[in-house]
Amino acid sequence: MSHSGPREKDEQTFKTKHQANGELVNPRAVCNVCKRLYRDPKILPCLHTFCSDCIERLEPFSVSSRGAHGSGSGGEAVEPQRSAATVTVLCPDCDSEVDIPPTGPAGLSTDHLALDDVFLETLVTDGPLGCDLCGEGGAESRCEVCCVHLCEFCCKAHRRQKRTASHSVQALEELKSRGRLCRPVLCSLHPGQELRLFCQPCDLPVCLECAATLHRDHRCCPTHNVIDHHGDRIRELVAVRLRPRLERLEESLRKVEVSQEALQARVDATATEVRAFARGYASAVEAHCLSLLRRLEELRVQRRNQLHLQRAQLQQALLDIRASVEFAERLLSCGSDTEILSAKGVTLSRLSSLAESSYDPDPAAVAPDDGSGICFMPREAAGEVDGYPVVGVINSKSVDVSKCTIEGEGLQQGRQGQQGHFTLVCRDSAGEQLAGGGEHVLVSIIHKEKKNCTVETTVVDNKDGSYSVSYAPEEPGTYSVWVCVKAQHIKGSPFVLNVKRKIRQHSGKFHCCCFCSSGGAKEARCGCPGTMPGGFKGCGHGHKGHPGKPHWSCCGSTVEQSECLPDSVLAAVSPRGHLRTVEL
Repeated sequence: MSHSGPREKDEQTFKTKHQANGELVNPRAVCNVCKRLYRDPKILPCLHTFCSDCIERLEPFSVSSRGAHGSGSGGEAVEPQRSAATVTVLCPDCDSEVDIPPTGPAGLSTDHLALDDVFLETLVTDGPLGCDLCGEGGAESRCEVCCVHLCEFCCKAHRRQKRTASHSVQALEELKSRGRLCRPVLCSLHPGQELRLFCQPCDLPVCLECAATLHRDHRCCPTHNVIDHHGDRIRELVAVRLRPRLERLEESLRKVEVSQEALQARVDATATEVRAFARGYASAVEAHCLSLLRRLEELRVQRRNQLHLQRAQLQQALLDIRASVEFAERLLSCGSDTEILSAKGVTLSRLSSLAESSYDPDPAAVAPDDGSGICFMPREAAGEVDGYPVVGVINSKSVDVSKCTIEGEGLQQGRQGQQGHFTLVCRDSAGEQLAGGGEHVLVSIIHKEKKNCTVETTVVDNKDGSYSVSYAPEEPGTYSVWVCVKAQHIKGSPFVLNVKRKIRQHSGKFHCCCFCSSGGAKEARCGCPGTMPGGFKGCGHGHKGHPGKPHWSCCGSTVEQSECLPDSVLAAVSPRGHLRTVEL
């Protein structure tokens, strides 16, 4: 499967644009850390490429120790290690946390596309190329297999050697005129051997010698036989899952930016209204005007910060997916079979991670706060300034009595003599909880049958739109609970409160039988109907009437955490009535 067509077109387009604009450097050939042409470019797990030595100099974000058994990318074999430190760094481009293999940057995948861009840039800019063999003469040709520049003398020697006589050697001027590269990817263990096979168990491209030695027991097949399968996996992630999400992120970001402009416009309009209202007053009103503007600025900063956070989250997600999609698409369109397979592992890992991310906003559901709830209320009393009564407040939300709600079970049922609790939540017309307190709240609890029987209540303003209500009824029965905000009943008020009588505590002991708990006393009796022979008046194990399990001596109940049964119930349970264990 050949990818030289799109790649040739891309390089030719760059060359034409480069010559027309007079630019000096292809951005894809430059490392963003050192700002120079790539030297041994490596691909980080986030699909950003940097020089190997630049990655080596990155400050570690964290270091952890773990077992390491590695194999190098691109056909490199790495000796297994018992344990090594895995270093985590921050990507200089996207600020993502990425792990560096225990073997260092050498264990990362090589960006062969970046190497091609570096060589193409060197050709296009007519940079001086020295001979890579002798280092003395100027390079005039390039060996496509060995990837070295050769002077005229070394080129002739290269052709005379038996090992390199069959290599393809191209003149640099011819490469410049063609504007494209046909550079094979060579094995790092066997110089001169091209990576033409793919080891499926190791998931690595290998050369013929590697297949015959290191991978002789593995299933190796030509790269063109497996490129469709692995390439389709990348295409599916990009086309089916990430490209639509990229479009949704872009649309969501546009909506946030529009909302930011609307927020600023709304704040400016409200500020103009405030200033027009304040001009009719003297110095006291001017002071009040400044306080209103400060409140408005606080709302603007609050809403702006919320939108800024949402925008930053969308931008980061958009940046991550866009960079990865662009890299994957360029790899598929410009890379050779071997180049795709060399970067396949890190590419699929990154694309899968992004595809499985739970952050996938629906643009139709994105409704950022554009400040529409901010309004100026000119007739609302605002207290006094320097002794002068003033009106006019900035309000972002106002309470809607019909939307207020009650939380907690203390409003439906209570217990005589015990504290009951429930919470009133004040909400605006949209059903959202108010951010502050200060509302006039009235709570009254009245006995339905005894009108003169009321329960004292305590209302605590939590300053967050909620109010904690506590009460302690002294009599059981049914009560009416009035909950009013601004002298208006909330929805459902008055409520019905059922107060149960006080819990009757057990007066006896929870035991297995009165024979054991009394130490064998014959006069010890129990609330259960059990009896023992031999003159004993209480219950014993395995005898008539014993419940067969631990029970209370005062009432015979077999539930330890329970209320003591009244005498009427006990009479139905025990024919002997309520008998208690004698005190020892």
